[in-house]
Amino acid sequence: MKRLSTLWIANLFYLACSYALHAQLDVLVDPPAHIKSITFHNQYINDFSPMVKLGDQFTISFDDLGENQQDYTYRITHCDYNWEPSKLSSTEFIDGYSADRIRDFESSFNTFQPYTHYSFSIPNEHTALKISGNYIVSVLNEDDEIVFSRAFMVYEPLVSVAISAHKSKTISDINAVQRLEVLVDYPNLRINNPNKEIKLVIIKNYDWHEQIKNIVPQYHRGTQLIYNQNELTFGGGNEFLYFDTKEIRNPVNKIARVQLDDIFNTYLYSDEPRADVPYTYYPDINGNFSIRTIDSDDSALEADYSKVHFSLQTTAYPHQDLYVYGNFNNWKLTEENKMTYHPTEQRYTATLLLKQGFYNYTYIAQDKQKNVHHELVEGSFYQTENDYAVFVYHRPFGSRYDRIIGVGKTKVEKLRN
Repeated sequence: MKRLSTLWIANLFYLACSYALHAQLDVLVDPPAHIKSITFHNQYINDFSPMVKLGDQFTISFDDLGENQQDYTYRITHCDYNWEPSKLSSTEFIDGYSADRIRDFESSFNTFQPYTHYSFSIPNEHTALKISGNYIVSVLNEDDEIVFSRAFMVYEPLVSVAISAHKSKTISDINAVQRLEVLVDYPNLRINNPNKEIKLVIIKNYDWHEQIKNIVPQYHRGTQLIYNQNELTFGGGNEFLYFDTKEIRNPVNKIARVQLDDIFNTYLYSDEPRADVPYTYYPDINGNFSIRTIDSDDSALEADYSKVHFSLQTTAYPHQDLYVYGNFNNWKLTEENKMTYHPTEQRYTATLLLKQGFYNYTYIAQDKQKNVHHELVEGSFYQTENDYAVFVYHRPFGSRYDRIIGVGKTKVEKLRN
């Protein structure tokens, strides 16, 4: 009965808060098996968000586990609010070249798993972004084929955005849901028709599956737009699980044992479903990861890889596929992070090849209709600490692109009534 009630709650969240960004997920290209550890670094300390202020520099890096070094290039594409390529020519959003060779690459050193580490920063002497908005960066091989792509946002701080988090107004989900209220103030910007010109996107933990779009203001007050609809709700979810392989030879921090074969094998302690277990707080980094090793000062080149073995001890979830989930693969549901069920042992398992570091992860379910259920395995609690970001898009009448004119961020640690 508990399993059925949890499934009902998960379905309720999905139907009431349809925040899967299918269009954005569809346009991105997943990397092949030999491309690992794709990261987006901005200039802000402990900020894992895929966004940057216009003019600030960001860096994208990745590892290629292939035997030979490759000649890769990057390509920048400007997109509209819905992540479709905008109608602008590259000269309208780029100073310099929208595509260029990746020149910074180096082989790993003293690792059991050899790899080549690539990185590039923007702006650089060849490329600089001129306008704000949604962007996709693609990495291409020598045949001009896309190897993988990533999405990021560039914003201008032209309006102020305030966010507050509250308990649900509905008694039935008051213990499981977080409700947001947003205020956008534009005292120095002329907006003739806010309902037509302004669009918001709210993202939870920068997870592309968890967002709300196409939000119109509840009402106006001078130069302020107020958004306090009951529909601005997210399932609170649960705190992320974690492990740390910075000491790759030693079983510490949630690691049961380590075995060295051709490369390291890291076996985590088995997890259990938490949907019907009381909420427990412990700090996390909301699904993100940080590459690090204690054996070297240069984690980019000297951090090793290990096969990380996940285990979830539970009876089967009928009509659901389970996945190990987090930002380690850009919040995607792929065959690589899909779990296998073992009926005789009553457990799900998965093995992922991951670089040394601190990782957050969780378990989610996807039904046969491809609906994602975050709460089915892990539960949903209003107390859960989450990061929320609000992006304000502006497209006045006659404009040819959507600019991002403001960003608001909040870390939900205590809800208001």
